Amino acid sequence: MDVKFREFNPFDVWIWLKFSTVPSNIEQQYVEELFDSWFLMGKLGGFNAENIQVQEMGVDLNYMNYDTDNAENSMMALMHNMGQVEYEGMWARCWFDLGTSDALSLDILINSFQQLSKEYVEIEELIIGGQNPDWPVEFRTSSLFDHSADNN
Repeated sequence: MDVKFREFNPFDVWIWLKFSTVPSNIEQQYVEELFDSWFLMGKLGGFNAENIQVQEMGVDLNYMNYDTDNAENSMMALMHNMGQVEYEGMWARCWFDLGTSDALSLDILINSFQQLSKEYVEIEELIIGGQNPDWPVEFRTSSLFDHSADNN
């Protein structure tokens, strides 16, 4: 799976996937569940590089002292909105407002799609940002992207 970055605005970013074949319904479900899970983690502040105490500790986590004050005092890193995953032929795309979440979130998304591509649905390209000239993005108001409304 090739990973490419185009122009990038974290408050208005499209993430594009190009599959090797038109994805089946179950393959689409895998992609949507990955995006939904990633967004939920981001909405809850999971991608906060200011508070990665366990990672910074290294390999030996025995009896690690976790500093809850440090965790409480770190700046919030929250994703704000997610659009619906859209499909057209061998392409899928989804819009996000990544808010103040850290770039760590993109590494986690890329790692997850790499594994999804190996195990479940072959993805040729993951493109972060920009637009595809053959599939233009229409202007939409942010209220259409409020993912929380989808669950009502």
